[in-house]
Amino acid sequence: MQSDRFRPFLPAEEEIVSRLLSGDLDRLGDGSRPEADDPSRAVRAAFLRFLLLGGEEGYRPHEKGVRLSGAYIRGVLDLEACRVFRDIGLKDCRFDAAPVLRSAVIDRLFLDGSFLPGIDAERLEARGGLYLRGAHVSGEIRLADARLGGNLACDGATIHAIGGIALNARSLEVRNIYLRGADIRGGINVSGAQLAADFDCAGLVVYRPDKVAIGADAIKAGGSVILRAAVVEGEVRLLGSHIGGDLDCTGAAFVNPGHNALQLSRTLIEGAFFLRNGAEVKGLLDMQGASIDTVHDEFACWPGKGDVRLNRCRYGAFIDGPVDATGRLAWLSLQTPERWGEDFWPQPFEQLATVFREMGHDEDARAVLIAKERLQRRARRKRARSRLWRGMIAIKDGVLEVTVAYGRQPLLAFVWLTLSSGFSASSSSDTRSYRTPSSRTAPWSCARPSGRCAGSASPSSDFSHRRNSP
Repeated sequence: MQSDRFRPFLPAEEEIVSRLLSGDLDRLGDGSRPEADDPSRAVRAAFLRFLLLGGEEGYRPHEKGVRLSGAYIRGVLDLEACRVFRDIGLKDCRFDAAPVLRSAVIDRLFLDGSFLPGIDAERLEARGGLYLRGAHVSGEIRLADARLGGNLACDGATIHAIGGIALNARSLEVRNIYLRGADIRGGINVSGAQLAADFDCAGLVVYRPDKVAIGADAIKAGGSVILRAAVVEGEVRLLGSHIGGDLDCTGAAFVNPGHNALQLSRTLIEGAFFLRNGAEVKGLLDMQGASIDTVHDEFACWPGKGDVRLNRCRYGAFIDGPVDATGRLAWLSLQTPERWGEDFWPQPFEQLATVFREMGHDEDARAVLIAKERLQRRARRKRARSRLWRGMIAIKDGVLEVTVAYGRQPLLAFVWLTLSSGFSASSSSDTRSYRTPSSRTAPWSCARPSGRCAGSASPSSDFSHRRNSP
């Protein structure tokens, strides 16, 4: 019999065998996680494997599966390519080697509260989920290309793989990923993952400065990506991802100065983007080509000048944020196209004006387009090589701005025309009133020394002359 090779059983193994058929949670000792190798709670990994694979007559596990807590598991629990059709419950246990579940097919795996040097579970298939709530993992969790019918739950877990990847779940298929309140030293890689619902990282702390802390490129989430109150030192990448719900960064802190802090280029967010309530971004927030339904933000939560890219970013409306030209132009001014070798990006202004117009803020939309013309023409003048040519363009642009606001306020032309007509009429009237009466007589000159002009004597003056003559 296979069981003979495990005889004599260790004390903890004897206890497990005696309670196999009960289906109760087997508590070794007080059930708490052992901090060192305790002979009274030691269980060989090979013995556990024997039971998990069905055991033999007299050593069959209960239909509920193997449930064990407080064990110290010696050796490598190797289930590579195995099929285990019962739950595996190893809560609050201590492993002295990383369990191996590569290409295994299982039901559900519970490792809540356990200490593990890592987990090797690439290509794992589970009908249910993998649970590591409150676990402490001192190495890498490998779940690349795994398929879980339930959730990957790591709420409150501590995962340390300093300098490397702590959680590698590339191309994972899962319902939800829960990392709420987890403490991770190292990177998270879920690039290409397919989530039926949420990627929930509320309260998560990740430390991997100057490198990619959360790599979630090209993920597809049917629900939301939640980073509420998370603290991430390093880059958060959601490049080209599709989020069916919201991207919630309320109260989060993304710290990666001089590098990308939050990369959202070409990300599709079918719901809302939240950046408010004390959220902080130290580093570049790149939203090039992103598509968002609504933006819920506060100006103070955006990064400093030069650390925002909004070129080709499209959005539908602003909610609970500034909805005026002054505030939103200040928002667009956080961009510095010169940093990327370009002189001006017109699309962000056109997009902003379109949104204002659709929200019924026509005056704000016009103000945005006028500002866009002013800045775009200034950039064009800078490209001119000749100082003379720059001056001529500046004069023309100045005239267009003052007269018709670059064509955005054509009624100004009527104002200027009215003022011009009034000025012309006033000038003509002043000229007519300035002329003297003599200017209406014949304009010949005086020829006599006495000052009287020839032929200009009036009849009355001639009569007076005859009367006084002798």
